[in-house]
Amino acid sequence: MSAWASGRVEVSGGHLAYHRTGGEGPALVLSHGLTDNGLCWRRLAQALASEFDIIMLDARGHGQSSRAGDHDPAQDIAEAIEQLGLVRPIVMGHSVGARATAAYANAHPGRVSKVVLEDPPFLPLIDRAQADRRAVRFREQVERFRAMSLAELIAMGRAQSPLWHDDDFPAWAVAKHQTDPQAMPVYATPWQEILTQITAPILLIHGDSVHSGLITPQIAGEARALNPNITTVLVPDAGHNTRRENFPDYLAAVRDFLGPVG
Repeated sequence: MSAWASGRVEVSGGHLAYHRTGGEGPALVLSHGLTDNGLCWRRLAQALASEFDIIMLDARGHGQSSRAGDHDPAQDIAEAIEQLGLVRPIVMGHSVGARATAAYANAHPGRVSKVVLEDPPFLPLIDRAQADRRAVRFREQVERFRAMSLAELIAMGRAQSPLWHDDDFPAWAVAKHQTDPQAMPVYATPWQEILTQITAPILLIHGDSVHSGLITPQIAGEARALNPNITTVLVPDAGHNTRRENFPDYLAAVRDFLGPVG
């Protein structure tokens, strides 16, 4: 990690912080999930750093980036990629970061080489009253996180997620203190509409809904029907935090999709 660069790029109305592994391999842009930060990708980045130039973004409202506001996460990704001078990078995201990644790739189909989506929230739209209740619950959760010490957060994380590797918890805990209480996204577009124009190969990788994964077999099938470029992979013994809960199988599936480099 000591060799990784850190920086920030200007985006409309703010900035995004990032960490970058460098190297001569293809660029791989990683977008994290809600209440995480870019360094929550550390374990995957360490595994792939010799093959890819990995850019781990802090989404707005997270990490060291600008606070949440009236912004488009997909547009933030687009502007960060442009500011960094990346040409047809691989784009990859988890959860809300996966949804933003899909929306970016859909809006800019010629500007990505491959797309990896880890258990995105491909769920029905909710009405304003439901969204308001969800936002209140989220703000309360963030305030609870902020009231806890890092040691308390890590202890809680280990108790709740015994399958995670020890290396997953430090950045996860720090990220909880960095999360903006206003960062809960509200979606106005059905998820189906952000897949149809993507021309690059897409990997939709997910856990089992029995283990709290968001992608059910029905949703996976609908996604494949919407875009023939989509391949879906179910990682066993994992849920929403797919890579954290079964890292070996997750990594093998991602490597197989990305293929040989060089």
